[in-house]
Amino acid sequence: MHTYFFVLAALLYALCAFLPSQQRVPISAGTAAAWLLHGGALWADMAGPGSLRIGFAIMLSATLWISVGAYWLENRNLSLDGLRVLVLPCAALAVILPVLFPGSVVPLEGRTALFPWHVAIAILAYSTLTIAAFHAVLMAVQESRLHAHTGAAQGGWLAMAIDRLPALLTMERLLFRLIAFGFALLTLTVLSGIVFSEELFGTPIKWDHKTVFTMLSWILFGALLTGRVWRGWRGKTALRFTLTGFATLLLAYVGSRFVLEVVLHRGLA
Repeated sequence: MHTYFFVLAALLYALCAFLPSQQRVPISAGTAAAWLLHGGALWADMAGPGSLRIGFAIMLSATLWISVGAYWLENRNLSLDGLRVLVLPCAALAVILPVLFPGSVVPLEGRTALFPWHVAIAILAYSTLTIAAFHAVLMAVQESRLHAHTGAAQGGWLAMAIDRLPALLTMERLLFRLIAFGFALLTLTVLSGIVFSEELFGTPIKWDHKTVFTMLSWILFGALLTGRVWRGWRGKTALRFTLTGFATLLLAYVGSRFVLEVVLHRGLA
């Protein structure tokens, strides 16, 4: 049953991604329906009696689910049609990944009751910074078109969507708002991870690849926010830090889990 919901959500996402931008009401309604289907199927797939299913595909799917929700809410106040053509196709692919790569079942017996909250905060952090990365890509394309003085007709439907975005300064304010919120959640993830690492491994931090990449990403986003306040960082500097921090964070969990589950065929480590 979950599979049917995942596939239906993927089809709706794909349809909404390529509808003409003038169809705002059908796009909004279709995206909301796909988001609800995606979330319901994902929850039913992740949460079992006394257990939690975790894997790179589930984490990526959950990340895009929250990213779509953030896009949908933002788009009600601002015209972010260019973000739609980036987020929704990615969501259409991510929503069916748990069907192909189901991940591992983690028993909750013997674990602290706060463990599911640690997982939820981590997913929220990944998701917020994912939407920030999409936002940064969109800003880079938008800035490139401004400098190139390219007409909408020359760039096709994607160019027309880009040209409908708010001004770059408005986009930049939204970007830093997303990064600040995501950084706060990532800080909570790191702190709670230290607590659970001490429970599981008897040491405050287990210095594996996941920890190293997560800490590196935390440092990059922290440096960006500090540079923004003290040095007025913006433009290409902000975009480079955002995309580098996101790529590092992606490697911290999704990339490492992909190698373990798909390449090495190992369960949860």
